[in-house]
Amino acid sequence: MSDRAGFARGEKGSRLLIRAGRVVDPAQGLDRVCDVLVEGGRIARVGEVGDVPAEVRIDARGLVVTPGWIDMHVHLREPGFEEKETIRTGAAAAAAGGITAVACMPNTSPPIDTEATVEYVLLQAERAGFARVYPVGTITRGRAGETLSEMGRLRRAGAVAFSDDGAPVPTAGLMRRALEYARMFDAPIISHCEDKTLCEGGAMHEGGVSMRLGLPGIPSSGEDVMVQRDIDLARVTGGRLHIAHVSTAGAVEALRRAKALGVRVTAEATPHHLTLTDACVEGYDANFKMYPPLRAPADIAALREGLLDGTIDAVATDHAPHTIQEKEAQFADAPVGVVGLETLLGIVCEEFLHAGLLDWTGIVRRVSCAPARILGVPGGTLASGSPADVTVIDPEAAWVVDPAAFRSMGRNTPFAGRRLRGRAVVTLVGGRVVYRDDRGR
Repeated sequence: MSDRAGFARGEKGSRLLIRAGRVVDPAQGLDRVCDVLVEGGRIARVGEVGDVPAEVRIDARGLVVTPGWIDMHVHLREPGFEEKETIRTGAAAAAAGGITAVACMPNTSPPIDTEATVEYVLLQAERAGFARVYPVGTITRGRAGETLSEMGRLRRAGAVAFSDDGAPVPTAGLMRRALEYARMFDAPIISHCEDKTLCEGGAMHEGGVSMRLGLPGIPSSGEDVMVQRDIDLARVTGGRLHIAHVSTAGAVEALRRAKALGVRVTAEATPHHLTLTDACVEGYDANFKMYPPLRAPADIAALREGLLDGTIDAVATDHAPHTIQEKEAQFADAPVGVVGLETLLGIVCEEFLHAGLLDWTGIVRRVSCAPARILGVPGGTLASGSPADVTVIDPEAAWVVDPAAFRSMGRNTPFAGRRLRGRAVVTLVGGRVVYRDDRGR
């Protein structure tokens, strides 16, 4: 059963068989052609299954079968900004991009700082029925940076982590208390590293391009000093720290040193920061305006090296939809942020798989295993008994990024018109087919 948009549903209790795909599961050391049998919404068997009866069959010959991709940094905008995105449209966009679960940031209106708001997000996600949605609670009440939120209550309601993303925690004392408190639940603090006194008023990366364009700059030091501050606090407290959207060479080096010392710190980088530079702003197109800003070529090289050597644990999109009207404003006045749920897989395949920088095992570690581990959520493996969250990929499928075709309400992508190779063809969540694209099959 499928509708015009290409979405399909299956019954959770049905038996589903994926035949003869290349199954990649780093958690089991698995990379070979075999079958995957799903029963009752969970993985029943991976191997030579044979011709067993199944209500749903997926021919995966020539395709790659992986644990479901997890995007640990998205903005679904609901509640409060439904003109930009809703939980339903965001979860549908994730499914279309091969993403089976997302962690949504709390800069909504009201912010996710009460049990009721956490429960609302979970209920809306359940009603939508596409990708799983894991709420991230605020670090501070109202994201005001003054007093800690009631983390224990948020955690019990279903928050998987805590962040004031979109705003930094302004004082070291408050950040220290947040790390100490979250340590009681072994939950990560996701830090937006920005020193406002250095970055306020900036529109793009501070450097030669910003000088030439006459745009106010955002210095790398504004990120570097906050990354180092929070690493020092994580070392002192023993708390779990996750650095969001790393963008500078200095931040990568600080992370590398911290990990060598055994600090409990992890990090993510976005596809746009890994592949685009500040030179993209030359045309004053606000679809290249985001925070952190696109940086210099040396920063991009450091990010890529950090991703390859494990200093950066995960790739996350920081999916941040805005209306077309907002992004059509003059560059300095336009809001920051770009969408990424439906281009993540294609960009990763194009820039890292087909470029020979990462194999499938390396990719799955960074887009599935690591996010599941950091957030402490199910997924990241196809082991027997695991939730049947599965991404089936055609690594050779060529396509062109067309924002008008997005399931997301956001059209603000920096990759419009880009030709990519690699596309999700089936997405399973809990054993249900939530997206299927049969073009060319």
